[in-house]
Amino acid sequence: MGYKDVYARWQADPEAFWLEAAEAIDWVEKPGKALFDDNAPLYEWFSDATVNTCWNAVDRHVERGRGEQTAIIHDSPITGSKREISYIELRNRVAMLAGALRAKGIGKGDRVIIYMPMIPEALEAMLACARLGAVHSVVFGGFAANELAVRIDDCTPKAIIAASCGLEPGRVVHYKPLLDGAIEQAAHKPDFCVIFQREQEVAHLTEGRDVNWHDFQDGVEPAECVPVAGNHPAYILYTSGTTGAPKGVVRPTAGHLVALNWSMKNIYNVEPGDVFWAASDVGWVVGHSYICYGPLIHGNTTVVFEGKPVGTPDAGTFWRVISEHKVRSFFTAPTAFRAVKREDPKGELLGKYDLSHLNAIYLAGERADPDTIEWTQAMTGKPVYDHWWQTETGWSIAGNPVGIEPLPVKIGSPTVAMPGYDVRILDEGGHELPPGELGAIAIKLPLPPGTLPTLWNAEDRFRKSYLTTFPGHYETGDAGVKDADGYLWIMARTDDVINVAGHRLSTGGMEEVLASHPDVAECAVIGVADPLKGQAPVGFLCLSNGVNRPHEEISAECVKLVRERIGPVAAFKLAVVVDRLPKTRSGKILRGIMVRIADGTDYKMPATIDDPAILDEIKGALQAIGYAKEG
Repeated sequence: MGYKDVYARWQADPEAFWLEAAEAIDWVEKPGKALFDDNAPLYEWFSDATVNTCWNAVDRHVERGRGEQTAIIHDSPITGSKREISYIELRNRVAMLAGALRAKGIGKGDRVIIYMPMIPEALEAMLACARLGAVHSVVFGGFAANELAVRIDDCTPKAIIAASCGLEPGRVVHYKPLLDGAIEQAAHKPDFCVIFQREQEVAHLTEGRDVNWHDFQDGVEPAECVPVAGNHPAYILYTSGTTGAPKGVVRPTAGHLVALNWSMKNIYNVEPGDVFWAASDVGWVVGHSYICYGPLIHGNTTVVFEGKPVGTPDAGTFWRVISEHKVRSFFTAPTAFRAVKREDPKGELLGKYDLSHLNAIYLAGERADPDTIEWTQAMTGKPVYDHWWQTETGWSIAGNPVGIEPLPVKIGSPTVAMPGYDVRILDEGGHELPPGELGAIAIKLPLPPGTLPTLWNAEDRFRKSYLTTFPGHYETGDAGVKDADGYLWIMARTDDVINVAGHRLSTGGMEEVLASHPDVAECAVIGVADPLKGQAPVGFLCLSNGVNRPHEEISAECVKLVRERIGPVAAFKLAVVVDRLPKTRSGKILRGIMVRIADGTDYKMPATIDDPAILDEIKGALQAIGYAKEG
């Protein structure tokens, strides 16, 4: 059965389609029906079922005689260490950790924040929460104290599980002082913190609050899996770069299990037992879906990699890991291959490694530019598939359904909509546009299983953010085109989120930080095209009257401020002082025009611009820092 048949089968009877997919999951109580639409436009899937995620990701593989199979391969070129954890060992470790958490009062529905680097213990912490029915919220280890503090206040965790440090090439990232600072800033205080002490740095434990990862597990009873309702939240994941009121995407348990399991074969074309590697971080949605849950639910071996595409030790590290661990499907962000290409343009390091086990390479997280795809295909001789999805959806909206039927690749397109997604291109009035016309990308409701049913404690914000602009549809926030063959082309964000090295970051969040500098009267941040990171943020600062300090000094302070408050992940390095910002007469800053000037692309002078001469000033400022080439 080909893709068109499968998609048509879903369209004809979504209920039957998803109930059939649900047969692959071990249920405590099977779902009586798939879709619950009594509260439309808020939908739920498999709400009447009971199930446990950890059982499906770990225990069932042991029960079915596959306990000796490797579940996790940890490969850390930064520490020079490698280890493998079997499914039976993983079950025992997770059950003990869950037992220790239970002994300290963690139960169904309690929130637990996880603040850890790329080590197997991060996955064990996630799975231990899932075992108990606790709701985890993983915060990327590179985020600064105040970013962690706002998440603590939003999800009010009973416990925080953290590591003493993270490791970057050539430096140790001190997690514990960031954690202490966040708890100090937050209004909500956790009951306790569990600290995994890494040998590279042993952190000071706060008496009465902090417990050592190993010590607190001594003598506890291992915990069994706790059944939860199908609509029970598996986790909360905050969208990247949000400052102020964070936006917590909620992932429902049953739909998450069904959708991720379905995607492993149908999109990534792996069989149980195959090695799957997503080179991302557990702090992002890719890490949740395709480092931790998806591969383990499906019975794959997942690679947890602590390193970088270059510099650990060289641009051949990806090829080494793929070769050594016999990776079948590999998933990363285009920016990773841009870094590899920059260091090793002729792919000379590839010759040292055997990629014969690798079937395909998958790209997501930002737009995959044709140069990067073509270079990767030419160097590896493997098919390279772009696919498109969001933190909110948790799995592919559009991709190449290789496990059903590999479709012809059109470079620049993430291919076609997956079953469950009825993707429309709409004009401003919500009318569907014909093929080839650019419009807002929306998805007709209901969204499929595994996607967000709401935001954490923010239903009104969920409705306003996603459901209001186009009634009956989910607003993706992206603009694009559908061609005559039904292939999607994602052209741009329709809001102010930029992609820096595969990390979605809000320019509005950066502006909020810059505006807090005492000398800054007004500011704007735009994402400019960057050959390595995809986009790089550039800040424009208008200073308060009477400020006579050197501009370079103020710019440096602003860069430091963003790095402190949002973290190094923002890659914020450039802030330029300008006299004024281009605006409409109503006072709206023309960020889109500034981006076009920076990238050297054509633009039409907006009829509503306040003073056209300002654009030349902006161009001059951008040229001074190496942007605004003649387009």
